[in-house]
Amino acid sequence: MIQSSDSSRREFLSLSGAAAAGLAMTEDAFSAERNPGNSVADRSSSIRITGYKAWRVYPVLYVRIDTNHGVSGWGEIKGTDTRVALTLLASLAEIFTGENPTRIEYLWQKLYRAHRDIRGGPFMVHVISGIDIALWDLAGKLWGVPVYRLLGGPVRDRIRVYHTPKAVKVPPHGVYEQAGTPADIQRMVTAIEKAREKVGPDGAVMFDAHSAVPPATLIQLAGALKPYDVMFIEEPAVPGNIEVFKRLKAAINIPLATGERDRTIWGMIPYLTERCIDILQPDCCHTGGISQMRKIAALAETFMVPLAPHCTASNLGISASIHATAATALFLIHEFYPNNFGFNPKGIAVIDWKVDKDGYVALPEGVGLGVEMDERVVAEEAKKPQKYKWPDVKMKDGSVADY
Repeated sequence: MIQSSDSSRREFLSLSGAAAAGLAMTEDAFSAERNPGNSVADRSSSIRITGYKAWRVYPVLYVRIDTNHGVSGWGEIKGTDTRVALTLLASLAEIFTGENPTRIEYLWQKLYRAHRDIRGGPFMVHVISGIDIALWDLAGKLWGVPVYRLLGGPVRDRIRVYHTPKAVKVPPHGVYEQAGTPADIQRMVTAIEKAREKVGPDGAVMFDAHSAVPPATLIQLAGALKPYDVMFIEEPAVPGNIEVFKRLKAAINIPLATGERDRTIWGMIPYLTERCIDILQPDCCHTGGISQMRKIAALAETFMVPLAPHCTASNLGISASIHATAATALFLIHEFYPNNFGFNPKGIAVIDWKVDKDGYVALPEGVGLGVEMDERVVAEEAKKPQKYKWPDVKMKDGSVADY
């Protein structure tokens, strides 16, 4: 039987459509197979986070993140009450367990944006910092390279640090009233003069106001110093009121530095856009880990503002900050307390720091952060009483002081 032309046309179109669909499926499969985006580690790797362990070793909470491939990464959480940090870490573990640990930026965003009402707070960001540091350590071990290799490679061969015979920071030697007396000002000036004698004219002296020297008193002090007597004045004011920093910048002709109590790129950007800070001092353990240190460095570079990282951590946190600094273009000097066992319980985080005659340390060796963690010593230290003591700083009249 001869089919009508309409019937033949319908059959032809049907067969043609099926063939086209089949060809499209074949092409899609072929394209998917050759698409580099479908073969990246995030999609093809079977590595997953299986859990974590944590130890409270005052004043640090050490965290170890484990995987199904037997590779683990270590981080430290500091600058908080570790009792609270431990509880928050357990809660956040519900978010990162089962994830691919190499998706570091994705996990940072997932943790930071997890809850709209508590994002950005100091406890949240400090805990995320420790997790982020552990993930970078894990990634370096997984690929068999130092962390700074994963950050684009080092831009310098060594890191200038303080405290050394060539670089010291002077504390404020107390808290001060809202305007200083001659004795107050002379006490600080004398301490700076002694530090300068120690390091010589080619050394570095920094003055840490520590937010304990109120604005008017700090202006009085700056008037008694030459612009080059100190490399910078640290923490000239309490964070949170950018207008105070602007007022101090207008009145003081010495470089101003701050950032240790500010977190993430969003906490740093007002200092840059308002042009009231000359040096940024992010703390890797406070500001969101290595991931945020890198972003802060790039942000500051656009304003030609160098980093002088704050760091009162154990060897683990020091190493994390040094790795980030190694890959940072604009850098001045790095805080460094490897032998202060109040921050760094002896024997826990082992790395052989060597400070050369010029006051520099070499880049960390080994994979990951390059720190050997002795879990036995960690566990023993964690058995000791872990009592948190809240600061109680007062003025002479009994009122509460900043410090």
